[in-house]
Amino acid sequence: MDIFIFVFAALFSVINPLGTIPIFVGLTQEHTGRERLKISLFTAINVMVILIISFFTGRYILHFFGISLNSLKIAGGLIIATSGFALLTGSFSKHKGMEKQRVKDDAFQRDSVALTPLAIPMLAGPGSISLLIGLYEEYGLFYQKIMVIGAIISVCGVTFLMLRCSHYIVGLLGASGINAISRIIGFIVIAIGVEYICSSIIVLLQDLTL
Repeated sequence: MDIFIFVFAALFSVINPLGTIPIFVGLTQEHTGRERLKISLFTAINVMVILIISFFTGRYILHFFGISLNSLKIAGGLIIATSGFALLTGSFSKHKGMEKQRVKDDAFQRDSVALTPLAIPMLAGPGSISLLIGLYEEYGLFYQKIMVIGAIISVCGVTFLMLRCSHYIVGLLGASGINAISRIIGFIVIAIGVEYICSSIIVLLQDLTL
């Protein structure tokens, strides 16, 4: 259960579905409630499939390119910390590339935004993918992997509920409330990234001293 809670908290913070809510509302403002429900469901499903595939196939990608786990953790930690800074400074949309006018126009012209830009890169980005690849190597036992998969499914379930209720959340919290919570989450995300980098550097230094 400790593994489930840790992975759920870390993955939820890195994915940050709350920061995606204003973008979801903007992209679906002309859709009906039934259409928003469909987009929310398919977005969550897409994110779940992407994350599970990344969790199980990431190690083979690392081996193919000859990348060590510690190198991945350092690179992933930098990406995660950068995402945290973007949340902390209120530039999350810009960090994800949604501030560019051409990208915005393309997103609004799509028949379905469930896969892109919502699932990729807003939710299932490099930070969450690198986090899961590292977790696969860290949790080698079967029951540990089941716990990670359960955490992924749970995070995607919560993401679906938040997107489904996004218009109500925006009305309840307002832009300032969402921004304030995102900044708190951003601080946690930065801490996760720093922890990833520090733990990998310690291992590398220990290997050098042996």
